[in-house]
Amino acid sequence: MKYHFNDIEAKWQKYWADNKTFKAENQSSKPKYYVLDMFPYPSGAGLHVGHPLGYIASDIYARYKRHKGFNVLHPMGYDSFGLPAEQYAIQTGQHPAITTEENIATYRRQLDQIGFSFDWDREVRTSDPNYYKWTQWVFIQLFNSWYNNETDKAEAISDLVKQFETEGNAEVNASCDDDTPSFSAEAWKGFSSEKQQEVLLKYRLTYLAETEVNWCPALGTVLANDEIVNGVSERGGHPVVRKKMTQWSMRITAYAERLLTGLDKIDWTDSLKESQRNWIGKSVGASVTFKVLPNKTADGHAELVEASHKIDVFTTRPDTIFGVSFMTLAPEHDLVQKITTPEQQAAVEAYIEATAKRSERDRMADVKTISGVFTGAYAEHPFTKEPVPIWIGDYVLASYGTGAVMAVPCGDQRDYDFAKHFGLSIPNIFEGVDISEEAFADKDTAIIANSDFLNGLNYKQATKKVIEALEHLGQGYGKVNYRLRDAVFSRQRYWGEPFPILHFEDGSKRVLDLDELPLEPPP
Repeated sequence: MKYHFNDIEAKWQKYWADNKTFKAENQSSKPKYYVLDMFPYPSGAGLHVGHPLGYIASDIYARYKRHKGFNVLHPMGYDSFGLPAEQYAIQTGQHPAITTEENIATYRRQLDQIGFSFDWDREVRTSDPNYYKWTQWVFIQLFNSWYNNETDKAEAISDLVKQFETEGNAEVNASCDDDTPSFSAEAWKGFSSEKQQEVLLKYRLTYLAETEVNWCPALGTVLANDEIVNGVSERGGHPVVRKKMTQWSMRITAYAERLLTGLDKIDWTDSLKESQRNWIGKSVGASVTFKVLPNKTADGHAELVEASHKIDVFTTRPDTIFGVSFMTLAPEHDLVQKITTPEQQAAVEAYIEATAKRSERDRMADVKTISGVFTGAYAEHPFTKEPVPIWIGDYVLASYGTGAVMAVPCGDQRDYDFAKHFGLSIPNIFEGVDISEEAFADKDTAIIANSDFLNGLNYKQATKKVIEALEHLGQGYGKVNYRLRDAVFSRQRYWGEPFPILHFEDGSKRVLDLDELPLEPPP
């Protein structure tokens, strides 16, 4: 007996569509189950083999759960805003709204032909004003909120303003920018409206800031790390450079601890939970401040203009502070241009230019290549008062921590390799340990030596004592750091949901009222 695939599939696909076989009812006595796939970009090429590869597996599971008596919500949608859609429109010379609609029609036809059990009444298009009205609504909620570390949740920015008006910000425990100024209630009331808004932006959960980004001049947009391969854009192969640009960001770092503790409450595999913990990257240690020593002029006199500069570093091993033999700054660090000596200027600028062509991911992955340049400047060790040479190296990232590290080559292999390569000092501060071939990184068995008041102490004892000493000097304190960084919003040029913020010629800004949404792109 011959099986007529085309006829039979067409018959049942029509039946499913006409009878809404896979529709999830809002009101049902069945237990609920939600199966969600990642929405595809509706490109002009249509579906590729990777789409059904994932969708088939989730569709099998959705059907299985229906057979087990669950009311299954299994929707599909299209990530139809964004750079791929805009670039395709440019290539074809058409408006992205037109090409996106055509591409979605192709995707829908192909998905139906495969026979997936999607609830098409729940179809989502990220370029639909009825959809992005609510992403804009979320943005406004975040913009009008700040994170209270005392209550461990977001609260209305209007309540924060009331606190500023009565007592200033001395008692405010908030997630905010590091450079947020301290002020009294009287000072707050004396600020201009523009200054008050500038201060509030340092507390808001969505905020504008100068951020290191991957900039592609040819595409005219910022790219995510995933969109860069070997220093060029995945789309088009255009050069990409690191540069600072004003971007909208979300203060997701305020939620770092809640994200960590929340992992204990969800039914995920241990390996997936561990990858999330590594992504959040909680580290316990200390913040240490090194004072930059004034540079010397040709006749030996100090250039006092540099004397006020300080370098803050975060370290998980404050117990090894007496092993510091050099410091390394990220090439993008704000201080690099300010402290570099004239003799080192050309070499430093060339290194910065070369580093700007590499993505952060490339720099993190390349653990074998050793490179760096001496700035010519020195910092003062907080305890020994000895000069510590300041280098720049691309293995240090400006976006992680403070963009600066205190290098302890005897206790960190990357610092060890760097010191060996450039002939820098490698003092041994561990009792009974041979570091002639490699660094010693086992903090659990380490006993500190050659470290003044820390001699004979283990990791925990030395850490506690050095933090107390740093606090006494006013050059450090205990700190918890996270690898997690605030999320950057600004990626698309035109074909993306507009930020619901009005900008006026005098520089002031106003968030839209909810009844003004959605704010649509210009025609």
